[in-house]
Amino acid sequence: MGSGPGIACSIRLNTSLTEREQELYQDEGTIRSLLEQSRTVAVVGLSADDQRASHFVASYLRSEGYKIYPVTPRAGRILGEPTHPDLASLPESVDIVDIFRPSQEIARWVDQAIATGAKAVWTQLKLVDIAAAERARAAGLAVVLDKCVKMEHGRWLGGLHFAGMNTEIVSARRRRR
Repeated sequence: MGSGPGIACSIRLNTSLTEREQELYQDEGTIRSLLEQSRTVAVVGLSADDQRASHFVASYLRSEGYKIYPVTPRAGRILGEPTHPDLASLPESVDIVDIFRPSQEIARWVDQAIATGAKAVWTQLKLVDIAAAERARAAGLAVVLDKCVKMEHGRWLGGLHFAGMNTEIVSARRRRR
């Protein structure tokens, strides 16, 4: 796994990825770079139900300063933002396409991410399509599979350690604002 500043241990949750796939698609340097440099996130499968993981993650990202684009077939507004049926209907190309749809739908969203010039594709926990991930990498996109963007943000850039959570990152530095 890649390394960032400070001492960090790898947090490995249960995953179906092989060790090589983890190196490619769960690289800590890539994750941290994406979180630090990105400003816009299309949340594919964002639910209006505030009890759903997609809503909780999008709300968190928005509170951390990211511009959120809800992507769902349902017309309306979520988190105060207008919904979009697909990535082509977004008003701008996004930095991260965060996918909350079943694994069998990942390829469709990866193809749209490539076509619209997104910089990265990120699939949430337990969502994996290696063939689609390889296509995205070949097209120059960064790819993160089977990781929660909220958990990773909290681990690397957020304040989880201030709340008593063990992020496995040892540092005396406070997070930047």
